[in-house]
Amino acid sequence: MNKVILCSLIGSAVALPLLFASAPVSAAEVKVTWENAEKYTDVRPANESRKRFRERTLAALEEHIVELASKLPDSQKLTMTVTNVDLAGQVWPSQFVGFGVGAANDVRVIQRVDIPRMTFSYTLSDKQGAVISSAEEVQLKDMNFMESNIRQNRGDTLSYEKIMLEDWFNDTFTTNVAANEE
Repeated sequence: MNKVILCSLIGSAVALPLLFASAPVSAAEVKVTWENAEKYTDVRPANESRKRFRERTLAALEEHIVELASKLPDSQKLTMTVTNVDLAGQVWPSQFVGFGVGAANDVRVIQRVDIPRMTFSYTLSDKQGAVISSAEEVQLKDMNFMESNIRQNRGDTLSYEKIMLEDWFNDTFTTNVAANEE
């Protein structure tokens, strides 16, 4: 058992500097506001409290947005106000989907008709606060989410929503990302 712990500690000591070495040197500042999150269409858990699931889910989405924004120049600021989230799929009582009456847990069932959606406004500005790009109401949805997810790991938490955000980000900020890579 000591060998396992030692290897784990050594692995962590080796991996930690590599993690920082691969982290972006410069990245845009990001501010995400989750407006009235308790009223979002579907940020519903299968097997935990709604509040804890919502907090965990929104934190994971925000972390992904920050990761995407790391491609933007550090002289820029991305501000987003999210007004609605509708996760892919629907949560159903387990007995409704064939797990029997004794099964106590709910399950999230992913079907083609239950597409992921997100509504938000955003502003991308420079150091002086001049607006580079903005939109008042982006209604993001991925009607082809089940096919587009083939390129990613289906086991990744919120993979459908993350791919949808990544596609939007790449389509919207292509010139800004290119400017950072020069």
